[in-house]
Amino acid sequence: MVRIEHLRKVYDGREVVRDVGFAVTRGECFGILGPNGAGKTTTLRCCLGLIQPDGGTLELGGRPVPRDARQARYRVGVVPQFDNLDPDFTVTENLVMFARYFDIPARTARARVPRLLEFAGLGDRGNARLDSLSGGMKRRLTLARALVNDPDILFLDEPTTGLDPQARHLIWDGLKRLVAEGKTLILTTHFMDEAERLCNRLCVMDNGAIIALDTPRVLIETLIEPVVIEVYGDGVAAWAKARAEAVIDRLEVTGETAFCYMHDPEPLLRLLRLEPNLKVLRRAANLEDVFIKLTGRDIRD
Repeated sequence: MVRIEHLRKVYDGREVVRDVGFAVTRGECFGILGPNGAGKTTTLRCCLGLIQPDGGTLELGGRPVPRDARQARYRVGVVPQFDNLDPDFTVTENLVMFARYFDIPARTARARVPRLLEFAGLGDRGNARLDSLSGGMKRRLTLARALVNDPDILFLDEPTTGLDPQARHLIWDGLKRLVAEGKTLILTTHFMDEAERLCNRLCVMDNGAIIALDTPRVLIETLIEPVVIEVYGDGVAAWAKARAEAVIDRLEVTGETAFCYMHDPEPLLRLLRLEPNLKVLRRAANLEDVFIKLTGRDIRD
């Protein structure tokens, strides 16, 4: 459904997408992860034919992009990173008017509205004006709008940003149903639990290049130690360096937290029993640990 080979994009002499390539099959949810500025959104915009790549080949729904991008987008839905709803229309009018971009008759669009509103948890809000909706409601409406043309492929750029936990779970359930129905999803997100739950496969991008690509489970099993011991408290960094580093496979210290990545945590736990003033959390490694290991803990703006 989506195929990219050797994609390149240059802005102001800087290569922001470097030799990116992947293929996504029908009925798959494929995630693109990366810190800010990694090249995720630029890659999506190239896929959609919204910007001209500087190298490589792309296919969207079997059509070459950007040459046939307009025709390909008829079978595509897009949830942009920032909501761009029309504030002059009601919830229902936003959906019906957007359907006109796909040459969908108003009667057909109106028939689809109840199902779309139910999907987004907005079943009783069809006649509401946009200024009466919360930010989370607007985000859910943007997702419903992306489905108005019953697309084969859905691009979602951070779709659950700004949603509360209940709304996130509602959207997750809906996206899982879409995949079960054979829809193809391309997802970017900063929520690692979201990627781990939804994505069949994912890639991690940094500095414009793909640095890892596989299923979430394989990435966790192959790229990170299986157990993480988080240790909190005053002086924890000095304690870890002086007394515990020898039994820790890999140590990262951020502020007053020591992240101890382990294959065998028992020697460290024995040491920690002698430190009653330190707080300890033991957990299994997850996708966020993989992401931090690959891209670092520094903040990207």
